[in-house]
Amino acid sequence: MPVKIALLRSFASQLLTQPTRGWARRRDRGGHAATRKWPQNHRFFWAKQFCNCLLGDFMTVQAAHTSNDFIWRRVHSLMGLWLVLYLFIHLTVNSQAALWIGDDGSGFIRLVNSLESLPYLQAIEIVLIGIPLLVHMVWGVKRALSAKVTSGRSDGTSPSLSYSRNRAFTWQRLTSWILLVGIVAHVVHMRFLNFPKEGVVRGKKQFFVPVTFDEGLYSLGGRLGVEFYTSEQIEALKNKRSSAEIPIPSLSEGVKPAEYSAEKEERVEAIQIGDTQWIDEISSYKLKKYQVVAATCNPGTAMLLMVRDSFKKPWLAALYTIFVLAAAFHAFNGFWTAMITWGLILSYRSQKAMIPVGWIGIALLSFLGLAAIWGSY
Repeated sequence: MPVKIALLRSFASQLLTQPTRGWARRRDRGGHAATRKWPQNHRFFWAKQFCNCLLGDFMTVQAAHTSNDFIWRRVHSLMGLWLVLYLFIHLTVNSQAALWIGDDGSGFIRLVNSLESLPYLQAIEIVLIGIPLLVHMVWGVKRALSAKVTSGRSDGTSPSLSYSRNRAFTWQRLTSWILLVGIVAHVVHMRFLNFPKEGVVRGKKQFFVPVTFDEGLYSLGGRLGVEFYTSEQIEALKNKRSSAEIPIPSLSEGVKPAEYSAEKEERVEAIQIGDTQWIDEISSYKLKKYQVVAATCNPGTAMLLMVRDSFKKPWLAALYTIFVLAAAFHAFNGFWTAMITWGLILSYRSQKAMIPVGWIGIALLSFLGLAAIWGSY
């Protein structure tokens, strides 16, 4: 039954894509030319109707068996389209760390501060980024494991189909594995290992991130209002606190009973205790040689310093370059196939016309991503 359906689908697709002609010439058995006129824009109407009827009967029988696969493929495609949009926004924000020379990444800082100020940010990240990414990755791994690559050379035991779209299919599967490893490493690196910590210093929230010293760090920090703490300064702060040189006086001492407020005293003590807890935050960093802790008053500046410090390492910049190029190709090659999946580009002409659009998208995403990698330091 599946073989018959495949043959009928192939026959129907050939009929559906048959080019229209005003006149079709043929020769009869005697060799004489005969001309048959078809109506303009006619595409073998009766043959198509016959195939549609047959396919309709077979598809009705097979619907129960293919419904789950059909639904998950569409969900996978929708999640992919959403992730393409997110990738464009993400790389646009990151590119602001480097594109405007001389503004010290103010566009990046402003955009990150706006995002970090959103209410329920963690829930938004889980629902709009985490779940779509997880669904797309799980279904993508399943498809990648079952896919057969036939675009390379063959020893004769398997087919070798080295045409452009088959090569694109191969690269889509290859980049999926690169992205699987890259996304996990990126989240661990940027979201957990190097993500800025928070603390309260003199009653104001501060954000801390470890960075490696370089010649331009202090000049940039001066323009952005960043304070730096070396390991020696952090140790001195710890010793000062342990020797009780940072007293926490009681508000009730020397105050008349009418003026005393237990709630106010608790609030003042909380502020004073908080002013010492930030020392624990910066002390938790295991600083290496030439490393310092940067303290800023907003998360955008802290993340800018984190990005700058990450990409000053050539090996990490090279890995992120591969990661960005793989993501750009995977995104817009997937976008091209999604247009076919959803019936937006079914004809050969429309599919061919969309290929330059895909390459433009790949180039744009690559530019935005590489600008952040190679221009932020």
